[in-house]
Amino acid sequence: MKSKVRFKGKLKSYLCWPMVLTVLLVLADVGLYFYDIATGIVLSGFTVVYFTVEMTLYHYMKPHLTNEIINFATQYGTVQKHLLNDFEIPYALLDYTGKILWVNERFSELIGVDRDYHKSITTLFSTVTREFLQKNEKPRNVTIEKQDRVFRISLNRIYFDDIMDDSKTIEVDGSKEFLTALYLFDETELNRSRQENLEQKQVSALVYIDNYDEALNSIEDVKRSLLVALVDRKVNQYFSKMDALVRKIEKDKYFLVFKYKYLHDLIEDKFSILEEVKTVKVGNEMAVTLSIGVGFKGTSYNESYEHARAAIDLALGRGGDQVVVKDEEDILYFGGKAKQVERNTRVKARVKAHALREIIESRENVLIMGHSLTDVDALGAGIGIFCAARILGKKAQIIINDPTTSIRPLMECFSEENGYPEDMFIDSETALELVSRNTLVMVVDTNRPSYTECPELLKETDTIVVFDHHRQNSEVIVNPVLSYIEPYASSACEMVAEVLQYFQNGLKLSSAEADCIYAGILIDTNNFMTKTGVRTFEAAAYLKRSGADVTRVRKMLRNDMACYKARAEAVRHAEVYRGAFAISICPSEDVESPTIVGAQAANELLNIIGIKASFVLTEYSGKIYISSRSIDEINVQLIMERLGGGGHLNVAGAQLTNCTLQQAKHTIMETLDEMLKEGDIE
Repeated sequence: MKSKVRFKGKLKSYLCWPMVLTVLLVLADVGLYFYDIATGIVLSGFTVVYFTVEMTLYHYMKPHLTNEIINFATQYGTVQKHLLNDFEIPYALLDYTGKILWVNERFSELIGVDRDYHKSITTLFSTVTREFLQKNEKPRNVTIEKQDRVFRISLNRIYFDDIMDDSKTIEVDGSKEFLTALYLFDETELNRSRQENLEQKQVSALVYIDNYDEALNSIEDVKRSLLVALVDRKVNQYFSKMDALVRKIEKDKYFLVFKYKYLHDLIEDKFSILEEVKTVKVGNEMAVTLSIGVGFKGTSYNESYEHARAAIDLALGRGGDQVVVKDEEDILYFGGKAKQVERNTRVKARVKAHALREIIESRENVLIMGHSLTDVDALGAGIGIFCAARILGKKAQIIINDPTTSIRPLMECFSEENGYPEDMFIDSETALELVSRNTLVMVVDTNRPSYTECPELLKETDTIVVFDHHRQNSEVIVNPVLSYIEPYASSACEMVAEVLQYFQNGLKLSSAEADCIYAGILIDTNNFMTKTGVRTFEAAAYLKRSGADVTRVRKMLRNDMACYKARAEAVRHAEVYRGAFAISICPSEDVESPTIVGAQAANELLNIIGIKASFVLTEYSGKIYISSRSIDEINVQLIMERLGGGGHLNVAGAQLTNCTLQQAKHTIMETLDEMLKEGDIE
């Protein structure tokens, strides 16, 4: 039986036009008979002849036209196949299981397989498995390395039901099976060019001598120029290995520019210049220390320099003697093992005091807050700022959400009977109702917004002042109008006590206010045994002159029996890890402020011979609080930063969530093992 070929679509419409014209001629002929019969007969004859010729040509030409179309389609398919075979992009077609059905010549040449290679694609690229092809519905790009070359594989699915809807031979019935078109791009040279371009980018760095004046003052005048020359030589020799341009911009500041490809070497070396410069000795009692800020990956030279500026500010804010490497997103820290250098001058405190006075005078009211779970230091610093605002006639309030047993005796001293306003202490909800754009928000004893009593409050005003003695981290309060962060200070209360002395001549504190500020210094210095300097004792002397009573403060800071027993249990069950680290868990049952008790237990553990650092874990409010302490050999701040916390060289802490006490204990041990292996602690 002879098969019939029927045309469809636009081709069918084009071939039917003569028939349509015949119908139009017939209609015109019928109308013509009403006007002129003779003309109508002539047109009828013409129509019959036209229709006869048309049908004859149609039936005669249709087979020829069909053959021409088939020949064209065949040649077109052959051309397509030839072009695909000679396609410059390596191309392969895979079945549903990942078996290779067909590859073009470029793919065969690049990978080194024959055209009749029909094994699984996994034999060529181990990462492209059957599960991988069937699991990911959307096309994906995969980067692989093979024979020292880098390839990017682009995958595209071809579903059967999309290409065989009109097929008369195969019925797919919504099958989810598919073919996979695989395109292979050799990006070896492109990646090499990208890497070369990246390596040529500029890295900006700022190098500051932390204790320039102090180091020079510790030696004879004739040796000062020699000390400066030796430090210059150390800095220039170290960075000249990196082909860096080093320029001294001030007596104690350097500006550096070098290529990005050398940054990896510096990171691998952990910036050994920090330790090298400490070996410079020409009779100076104080070792010279450096702070370095490195900025890179900026879209312009200025942006890289701004990253370096931000990095050096962060390094100085963390106490100096360290390197901060910063780009748009990430921050790396190196060094920071030395004890912070205490500044003998009080010029900075006086400048900050005058600036704070001007800010308070220009604001309508003052809201003061410390960190969550307010401790004695945060409360004492808040009381000092309250006194400063009161002198200027400004309304000041301190935000404390849940007073702990450690601060409640101190808060009771500021009652209405003693002449203090009833709303002196408020919670976060009340503070959010009182804040306005004309409100000063004073943050004390922390510089991390998430640690404050009310982080939302920082978004409600443009006037924020920060007073803190903790080292800065990557998380900082954004755009404060005044920031006074001194890591060498023993406590926030010490800083506030200094500022109050310059705030106004003849400023008087009540005995309760002096007691509270003095208590903050006492707690943070562990009874003047930790982080105490000359200025710490000077601040304490000022508070003593203002009416602080040591005996009265000691009575207010005593613990109840439950807290004392919990602290004793933590010390009794402490585990000594690696012969130098005491790790313990502090009980929290029947203890109102277990975090305070944990900190006290950490201090107690340092009294044991051979203990270099202590870590006490406490479970409270769904979190694991870690209090860490050391005397001088271990920088516990670096350890706590690995766990997301921070603090000081000898006093630090961290908070862990979504883990148990035993898991947190195991995490501390793993961190210690890792840092000992890397040489970050000894």
